[in-house]
Amino acid sequence: MYINIVFVYLIVGMIDISVLDQQIVWHPYSPLNDTVYPEVIRAEGTRLFLKDGSSLLDGIASWWVAVHGHAQPELVKALSNQAAQLDHVLFAGFTHAPAVSLANKILSLLGKHQARVFYSDNGSTAVEVALKWALQFHLNIKETSRTKFIAIEGAFHGDTFGAMSVSGRGLFTDPYQSILSKVDFIPFPTEENKDMVLEQFETLCATFTHAAFIFEPLVQGASGMRMYSASILDSCMAIAARYDVLTIADEVMTGFGKTGTLFAVQQVKHSPDMVCLSKALTGGLLPLGVTTCNSKIEAAFYHQPKDKMFFHGHTFTANPIICHLASVNLDLIAAPHFMENIQRIERAHQRFVQTYQSNYTDVVESIQCLGIILKVEFISPGGYLSSIRDRMYTFFYSRGILLRPLGNVVYFLPPVIITDEELNFVYETIIQCIEEFQNLE
Repeated sequence: MYINIVFVYLIVGMIDISVLDQQIVWHPYSPLNDTVYPEVIRAEGTRLFLKDGSSLLDGIASWWVAVHGHAQPELVKALSNQAAQLDHVLFAGFTHAPAVSLANKILSLLGKHQARVFYSDNGSTAVEVALKWALQFHLNIKETSRTKFIAIEGAFHGDTFGAMSVSGRGLFTDPYQSILSKVDFIPFPTEENKDMVLEQFETLCATFTHAAFIFEPLVQGASGMRMYSASILDSCMAIAARYDVLTIADEVMTGFGKTGTLFAVQQVKHSPDMVCLSKALTGGLLPLGVTTCNSKIEAAFYHQPKDKMFFHGHTFTANPIICHLASVNLDLIAAPHFMENIQRIERAHQRFVQTYQSNYTDVVESIQCLGIILKVEFISPGGYLSSIRDRMYTFFYSRGILLRPLGNVVYFLPPVIITDEELNFVYETIIQCIEEFQNLE
């Protein structure tokens, strides 16, 4: 039997991957058709190397995770060393040094207001943990009326059912509307509508029916890198605190320097009750989700009867290899050159915005930046399904750059090791893209 399996594996391995891909692999956020995708055979630094001999500059850090670039030597070594010592052990009833060490580092980076760390598998599950904590917190302290959540219109918190429920309703959630939880959404806050938003938010909080307010601090990623001010978020958090509505900061995308500070919530005065982390947490090598909470949440579960404990876990909770990998990654993030690179990229983005934000207004709605996120929003209908999305993707791909537009929004969020020359190459190509679309008008 074993020999037969090996034989089948070897035969399958000889089949061209594009044929195999069409037959059995279902890609995320992609139509199910006969599309043949480019095969990536290697990655190093800022570049992805393809089977056809070409390469791409990874301008989005492969979905915002490869913060130090690809195949970072210290991370690769950490993964290998830990695998040889302790590969995996169940975390229910056992502990190990990599999990404890990582938890200490995370709490140290987040500051004194977070007290406990819970491990899961990815960003969506990190959000699920926070939502379940919030609901059970209120049950454990006998506040049974708090069964709903408040979120911001256009949010994206993940693809599991709890995370979908607190995400903006529409294209991503329409097929599942009938079984999504009840959530109240406040409008996306701007300087023009902030008074109305805050009034509506306080009205919701004053019903005493909400367990928590969840938000992507300062920028909504999947919604098109929509940016809003720290002062508005701080006002919402202050109102939530007055009405005992818990706050959940979803830092899955924004965490680890993306907005110019290590965490986006470090730009507001109020501290969240819970923080969700993932993506760049491991430097892009392996998946990991983390949810932290403050002592207030902790107290509602501490020394409770067994029937009131937190019934949640994953088979690979706190996998030692991943925890050690993340711990070494946080050491790299804590090194001075990490934030120096963040600031270098931020300054370059700001120069680009200052130079071009008033140009090309016939085809460009806005050009903005926040931290290492640069956003160019084209004037085009259709939102996420905008007809120009695929044309822009192809434009950059044909010039050796991986940028994955969110509908009519092109964003540039590179690994922090990107060179000034590479930054300028991407900026120049963005302008070429704008001018090409301008000529088509």
